[in-house]
Amino acid sequence: MHNGRMDTLNKDSILAVMRQGRTRDESTDWFRVAVGLYYVAGLMTKEAIDFKTVDREYNRFIYHTIGGGHTITSVLQFMSGKSVLPVLQSERFMKAFTTTCTDVPPDSIPFLLELNLGVAKNISKLEVDGPVQDWLEAQKRAQKTREGGAADEGI
Repeated sequence: MHNGRMDTLNKDSILAVMRQGRTRDESTDWFRVAVGLYYVAGLMTKEAIDFKTVDREYNRFIYHTIGGGHTITSVLQFMSGKSVLPVLQSERFMKAFTTTCTDVPPDSIPFLLELNLGVAKNISKLEVDGPVQDWLEAQKRAQKTREGGAADEGI
């Protein structure tokens, strides 16, 4: 991943995750989450990003994989809604993603989802309270508990 751009290895990793879904709907949802996580992770760079080029690459990959009507925007919207929760809560998805998509550290997933929610909030000017935010809060509490701190302890 360079400047947020896709390369063949990243595409192959995302497709490998998608192929592990058991149904068409599950595979499509797994694809959306995997590609969305790669996209948001790719934004974590100090280098300048040509969003027009990056979005065009992602949109082309998405279109060729799951068809028309899907874009990086719709993928990120999916990741902001409650439909993403079955994927995030799936041990099979997490195992497939973490073993296949090694460029995105598993412990960064909550941060990437929170970043995506923050962008959605800035664009829509709406609060992001809801199931995804609740899941993120539960992940934070679980991480603090694993690290030996109090669940509601601040930084």
